[in-house]
Amino acid sequence: MRVVGICRFSYPAEGGFKRMHDSIAEREAYLYDPDRMALRFRHFETLTLPSMAAQRDPRFTFIVLVGESLPAVWRDRLEALTAAIPQIRIVASAPMKHRLAMQLAIKAELGEDETESIQFRLDDDDAVGVNFVGTLRRTARRSARMREGWRNMAFEYRSGYTVELSREGIRARAVQAPFWACGLAVLFRPGDPKTVMNYPHHKLHEQMPTLVDPTMPMFLRAVHGDNDSNPSSGPLMPLDDKQRAAFKARFNVDEAQVKSVFSNPVAPLGTT
Repeated sequence: MRVVGICRFSYPAEGGFKRMHDSIAEREAYLYDPDRMALRFRHFETLTLPSMAAQRDPRFTFIVLVGESLPAVWRDRLEALTAAIPQIRIVASAPMKHRLAMQLAIKAELGEDETESIQFRLDDDDAVGVNFVGTLRRTARRSARMREGWRNMAFEYRSGYTVELSREGIRARAVQAPFWACGLAVLFRPGDPKTVMNYPHHKLHEQMPTLVDPTMPMFLRAVHGDNDSNPSSGPLMPLDDKQRAAFKARFNVDEAQVKSVFSNPVAPLGTT
């Protein structure tokens, strides 16, 4: 059984953003703005990458989709940050509909696609629990008889936190969030032409059987000024000592690292 995740990192898609642009060139100028890239790198470096690096089950692939036009200085930084995580594969694509680009990247990774696969998607400012991949495999095993005859099955872990990161550290709020992308995965049979990107995450339960586990915190979702869609959330509170330790143990997210990264300028490699 394969486990494959994917996120887009400032990929200049045709559509796929709530912010509209008149041309791909205009979209690239927006995406590659240095201030915006600094914000994306800070979140990617302190949320997504630590949670991927610390997965207790290392049998997975995590695709990072970028544009072929991503400036070399940012591509170099991305490669440097991900070099120590063997499960990460950076894939560059020409501009196209973002769902199609991500679908093609997943299918290319699956190759002959001769075994079941579990697929998930994250934004580049999400984190998942360090037991995410292992829990997906265990849930798939335990549900094997129940899903006989079903084409697909979605697994949802809807307990987590919304977080806000800054040089002061982490502010957070516990949430139960139905069908957010960061708490979802879909099991596919071998050879299925569709992928997780063929289904709107908020409508998965309308298109396939879904197994929901609300018991264990499994994701962190960041809120900040560059969110394409801000999740509704109540007040965020600073972490206490117990939460700080839990974030490190459960997500490999370190508040000390957050403070350090958000206090220092983010620049392309070779410019500092």
